Amino acid sequence: MVKIKPSRNDAENAIRTLLEYAGEDPTREGLLETPKRVVKSYEEFYKGYSQDPRKYLSRTFEEVNGYDEMVVLRDIPFESHCEHHMAPIIGKVHIGYLPRNKVVGISKLARVVETYAKRLQVQEKMTAQIADCIQDILEPYGVGVVVQATHECMSTRGVHKHGVSMVTSRMAGVFREDEKTRREFLAVVGPINSLGI
Repeated sequence: MVKIKPSRNDAENAIRTLLEYAGEDPTREGLLETPKRVVKSYEEFYKGYSQDPRKYLSRTFEEVNGYDEMVVLRDIPFESHCEHHMAPIIGKVHIGYLPRNKVVGISKLARVVETYAKRLQVQEKMTAQIADCIQDILEPYGVGVVVQATHECMSTRGVHKHGVSMVTSRMAGVFREDEKTRREFLAVVGPINSLGI
């Protein structure tokens, strides 16, 4: 069964309904353009649904003069939204991989992060998606991904706990099997401290 995407007008009407539900009057001057603005922001927040992260890893380079050590890209910032409350998740991703015979441009790793982040997410799932995508497409000896983030669904509602960050990781190949490789990756990533965002 083909799912039909709601129209922009349907989406704007839904925002008007939510404004009314919150106790507001969507016809007052300050809110007249809010439905249009919110729908436009949704196009940016959730653009990852229209992107294929695997495509970014398809162009690789084999001319690396025999380089066979770990490649690590640290501190990739991201903004996402949790799928449970649609509240912001803000954090950083650290990626490492041990190339088998090809490397990828580092901006492509950041694009993989961006594509998965720009969807409704659960941090654990996003961590696995990033690692699995890199492992499947680049076929390195192994990959490691560490994600650290703050969750607004925990700080602005519910338990109202501020300054709490969550750390998740996914190790594949030699990063999972070889403790020395895993330790080297985690040492390069450095201590998981305050996000400083």
